[in-house]
Amino acid sequence: MKKINRFTKSQNLALRLFMILLLTAIAIWVLRGLGIITFLPGGIIWILLLVAIAAGVFSRFQRRWVRF
Repeated sequence: MKKINRFTKSQNLALRLFMILLLTAIAIWVLRGLGIITFLPGGIIWILLLVAIAAGVFSRFQRRWVRF
């Protein structure tokens, strides 16, 4: 029997975007905390984190709105 994939390409893309943004924000935050990236303002890092959270929320709601 064929396995049905619940997620479409756009859902996978939204989830990947969330993961990439979140991991990038965390990496930049850690590197700034270690003093390696000191030229980046804290506001930029917070904006990146908020965009990652918004992408995660969008990804979650996109999965709920799919009709089969």
